[in-house]
Amino acid sequence: MKKRKAIFISFFSLLMSLFLFTGKTTFAEEKTYKIGTDTTFAPFEFRDENNEYIGIDIDLLKTIAEDQGFEVDLRPLGFDSSVQGVQSNQLDAMIAGMSITEERQKSFDFSDPYFDSGIQMAVPEANKDIKSFEDLEGKTVGAKVGTESATFLEANKDRYGFDIKNYDDATGLYGAAKNGTVAAVFDDLPVLGYAINQGEPLKLIGEPQEGNSYGFAVKKGENKELLKKFNAGLKKLKDSGEYKKIVDRYITSGTSDDGGEMKKIEPKKDLYVIASDSAFAPFEFQDENNQYVGIDVDLVNRAAELQGFNVRFNHIGFSGAVQAVEGNQADGMIAGMTMTDERRNTFDFSNSYFESGIQLAVKAGNEDITSYKDLSGKKVGAKVGTESADFLEQNKEKYNYTIKYYDAADQLYDAVRVGAVDALMDDYPVIGYAIAQGQALETPIERETGGEYGFAVKKGQNPELIEMFNEALAEMKRTGEYDEILSRYIKDGKTESKTDESTFVGLIKNNYKILLTGLGKTIALALISFALALVVGVIIGLFSVAPIKPLRIFASIYVDIIRGIPMMVLAFFIFFGLSDAIGVTIPDFTAGVITLTLNASAYIAEIVRGGINAVPVGQMEASRSLGLSYNRTMQKIVLPQAIKIMIPSFVNQFVISLKDTTIISVIGVVELLQTGKIIVARTMQTTYVYLIIAILYLVVITALTKFAKVLEKKVN
Repeated sequence: MKKRKAIFISFFSLLMSLFLFTGKTTFAEEKTYKIGTDTTFAPFEFRDENNEYIGIDIDLLKTIAEDQGFEVDLRPLGFDSSVQGVQSNQLDAMIAGMSITEERQKSFDFSDPYFDSGIQMAVPEANKDIKSFEDLEGKTVGAKVGTESATFLEANKDRYGFDIKNYDDATGLYGAAKNGTVAAVFDDLPVLGYAINQGEPLKLIGEPQEGNSYGFAVKKGENKELLKKFNAGLKKLKDSGEYKKIVDRYITSGTSDDGGEMKKIEPKKDLYVIASDSAFAPFEFQDENNQYVGIDVDLVNRAAELQGFNVRFNHIGFSGAVQAVEGNQADGMIAGMTMTDERRNTFDFSNSYFESGIQLAVKAGNEDITSYKDLSGKKVGAKVGTESADFLEQNKEKYNYTIKYYDAADQLYDAVRVGAVDALMDDYPVIGYAIAQGQALETPIERETGGEYGFAVKKGQNPELIEMFNEALAEMKRTGEYDEILSRYIKDGKTESKTDESTFVGLIKNNYKILLTGLGKTIALALISFALALVVGVIIGLFSVAPIKPLRIFASIYVDIIRGIPMMVLAFFIFFGLSDAIGVTIPDFTAGVITLTLNASAYIAEIVRGGINAVPVGQMEASRSLGLSYNRTMQKIVLPQAIKIMIPSFVNQFVISLKDTTIISVIGVVELLQTGKIIVARTMQTTYVYLIIAILYLVVITALTKFAKVLEKKVN
């Protein structure tokens, strides 16, 4: 009997467990809501560097859902698709910076307002003509389709006499302002402010116009329980202060919340250009999403948020950054720059933001080097112009080693790997990051105390920029944000990646887009510059064989000067020297095109001269004796034959120009090779990355060679 009773109780318990389990699952499913949102509406919803959706709307929704006990199935479909999804019952609700209007309230039930917006006008930062709505007369202004801004413009176009152009998204709208298609743009104030903080070359004009509040929306008459939960959660967030924290995370007021300990400095410019290195992990490097990150980048961006100034980074390498600041092409630089007495003669520095140190590293498994004395008779590598190089130079006689210098980190670390040097010396966080990324290195000797890194401006200029950085740095150290930023990169030296970049396939899978972008820029540089070089080169070449002596002298001087200047020097002169001389910053891509054009035109001129001279001179004499003019003879007799001779050389010169684009990376143009260097800086996978780049060049150049042969056959 007892046994039967025990079996019955066990069976009953099992049934109850199944019932409870099933009931719990059903209940959980009932509490999962499909919520639509926009795809890109920063700072309310957008993807971060890890490809995750974040923003004010997303954070509010997730926090309220957690507090109110329901699950969210987020559907980033875009604004219009989310509206249709709610109306067709495919979505339970939507949150997408949606203004609460009387028209929309006919179709939707809205929550309590969660953000009070406003409409703001912005113009390109260089525009000095538009200071109010009255200055818009006769001009074209832009807004996004279906927004409150578009409605505002439509209502006021007759009053202020402007025309309107509507765009589907922010990219088109802000791009239209940059290229001059529209004189001004109108958008929600927080959206414009966020865009400017992210580097859009715009400035705000006038006070914002009062706008409608944003609300969380459900289909009219449906999902009332969800609306009730949202309102309850929103009220709790506002009462607890968490709401303000979420908003301040994306829209910084520039002031401290703790009694005003941080002094607010007034910026003197609408936008500050900050030069930096292109590949100096963990201080500045491109992550797996091809976005620049690192200690330096995060510190400056956060300082800009705290102090309320706008920055745009220009990652052109350490030497390029130094010259950019000295040549007034950048307002400041941050690139793991050690503050020295010599540099203080040229730069003004901020307070120290990082105490560095240098360390010796050897190939993993090397047991011969355990102290500096073991370096006797060996080779040690360092990067040019670094603190490590200075240390090695000061101690080379003491320890009897020789020094080899390298321009970039990948060259230095490869030198140890292949045995070109026995050891290397570099900043300790850089070595630590390299080891974490898979470099087979060991550090047998304790690090040396190093110098301090500082944010720099040209001496006597932009003092407010230094003051803003110092105030923000002190605030970050006080609140703990500084330690968070450092630990983000130096904790273990690793950055998490969803793709294994230690394999050939993984590298291609995770970087093919940026590699193709770099290849596209390489081909664009080569095509544009070669087309221009053909025009200039043919003219100079014709001058070189002209019967007029001054033209021949001019052609000879031009060719000798251009061919006599190394192309890297020419690129530096045009980008830095010429820009400084004329007082106008020449964009790096434009400077690269000019450099390649000048260089190729000199060689094309010689090809033209050689091709014309290859035509027997007797044909010219015979034609002239028959009464044909020089120009007519060249046009009808000499040039048709010369062109056949020149074509293979022209194609060959184009291939050379394509290869020469690699040199242009010295002025910051991120072509294919520079793209590879940036990937190497992050992954430390030198062999695979450069193999991929070599294959890309090989494919393109082989295709060009085949094309040249086909063209040559047709011409002949």
